[in-house]
Amino acid sequence: MTSNLRLAAALCVALSLCALLAVPANFPALGGDARLTLAVFALATCAWIGTPVDDTYIALGAGLALTATGVISSDTLFGTLGEATVWLLICAFVLAAAVARTGLAGRAAVFLVGGARTVRQLVHLTTAALVVTAFAVPATSGRAALALPVFLALAKALADRKRLVVMLALLFPTVILLSAVATLIGAGAHLITVSVLWEATGDRIGFTQWLLLGLPPALASSHLAAETVLLTTTRRADRAGPVRVTAEEMQRHSESPVTGAWTQAEKRCALLLATVVALWCSEPLHQVSPAVVALIGAVVASSPALGTVRLKDALRTVPWSLLLFMAATMAMGVALADSGAARWLVSGLPADVAPGVFLGVVVAVSTAAHLVLQSRSARSSVLVPLVVAAAVGAGVNPVAAALASTAAAGFCHTLPASAKPVTLFADVPGVPTYTPRDLLRLSAVLAPLTALLVLFFAAAVWPLLGVPVTR
Repeated sequence: MTSNLRLAAALCVALSLCALLAVPANFPALGGDARLTLAVFALATCAWIGTPVDDTYIALGAGLALTATGVISSDTLFGTLGEATVWLLICAFVLAAAVARTGLAGRAAVFLVGGARTVRQLVHLTTAALVVTAFAVPATSGRAALALPVFLALAKALADRKRLVVMLALLFPTVILLSAVATLIGAGAHLITVSVLWEATGDRIGFTQWLLLGLPPALASSHLAAETVLLTTTRRADRAGPVRVTAEEMQRHSESPVTGAWTQAEKRCALLLATVVALWCSEPLHQVSPAVVALIGAVVASSPALGTVRLKDALRTVPWSLLLFMAATMAMGVALADSGAARWLVSGLPADVAPGVFLGVVVAVSTAAHLVLQSRSARSSVLVPLVVAAAVGAGVNPVAAALASTAAAGFCHTLPASAKPVTLFADVPGVPTYTPRDLLRLSAVLAPLTALLVLFFAAAVWPLLGVPVTR
């Protein structure tokens, strides 16, 4: 069913490309560069949807095609790798490698989860711990890998309560995906959104502003999802019994120490991480770029005297494929904006649509997009340039529209292959986990709830924080 849906979507894109190429050459509203950009954009989208070719390979091919045809310069294509947001992500992964090496994640989990006495407390304390990881580990796949050992320890401690283990298996990826919007480094898609907004409108969203706008919906959606997972996966009898997960129990099932005195390396790493996050959050006060702060933190974390990980080992954890994908899609965004292709593509949309209706359509499409585009970054690469261009034409604030689209695209729970964290927790050897039926049952309830929540924040909360619906 999934493959048929993706093939149908790819066919629709291909037919749209044919229609585009059939436009007469003298059509006044579409220049040569715009025509080439739209052709490359449509082909890349079709390949992302309907072929098994690696997403990064497709993006690099698209960027190369745009450069070879003269739509963008080689400096534009290669310069995207030097963007501050790319450096921010690289350094954040180095910091995450230092945190993982010390075992701080296990200690933090014991500190939070150890206080649970009921199933509901366990669920919401686990949710709070997962939200916090968005500040320490970039990208959802990295957070899922870091959280997996904690889940395994909890699963073994609760081995006699199978339904609770299944519930936790579903809770971890659900919260990881929905809470990513809390920070700028939470997903590569966020950096693409920031880049598109900067190129198309000149609006730049920094780490602090993203935190101010993204953290409230991340907290609300994560705890709402936690309740939804709890109620759709367990029965009343499963939730009735007490829960007691002690530090000693977690230690028996954990590879790294989670009890006892902190080592010097753990203390140094915790202090460094707290300092970096504090400097990120206080950027308006000291005016130091988050990328520079992250670079300083990465240098200290990998230094011979004070560090906890060697630099070459930390760099091995950096997803270079993701960075190349981001760079290439940023170049595609520049081409769409500068050539006028994005404006032409949305020029046929009605201009008198109400802002609420416009945002509702954007959120609905972004929520459902994971069914055809599995990569979160690819979804933002396709949707955000069009959303920004359409918002300008409809009189809607492009920042609000782009943020709403990016936040809604964080929902990708319908199928095991919809997102890497969902895939990772769907098949854990030796541990009972969820089935596709569990995912569909959760998705039927959670998809409309998260979409409505994003609309609520875009219409009622973000205007109070300086991002109005209209300009």
